[in-house]
Amino acid sequence: MNIEEFREYCLSFKGVHEKMPFPNVADLYSRDVLCFYVLDKWFCFVNIEVFDFCCIKCDPGEAGELRAQYMGIKPGWHMNKKYWNSVYFNQDVPDDKIRELVAESYRIVVQSLTKKEREMLLLLAK
Repeated sequence: MNIEEFREYCLSFKGVHEKMPFPNVADLYSRDVLCFYVLDKWFCFVNIEVFDFCCIKCDPGEAGELRAQYMGIKPGWHMNKKYWNSVYFNQDVPDDKIRELVAESYRIVVQSLTKKEREMLLLLAK
């Protein structure tokens, strides 16, 4: 998987938009971080220049299991380690599994939206 395929996949979910929220930070790596949002909440981010891993939201009960199962899944970079995992590309995590985990991250964030926000999301999707 490359950055364009990954980006297209993330943008394929209802109500998703992208943004590079850190253009002025001192850390060069962070400047190139592209975040994917559903409404105003992140569900995934990736560095578009290095494309080494994506950081995704996960079920806290499954986060540790995934880390134990795959060498390429580590606690979330600069995120709450209980709820976020960094999933490394080109390691032992198959692309299909990465897509599955991104989709699950999206679902987790959508489920956390208020009823009003979910209704707004349905309107955006039409």
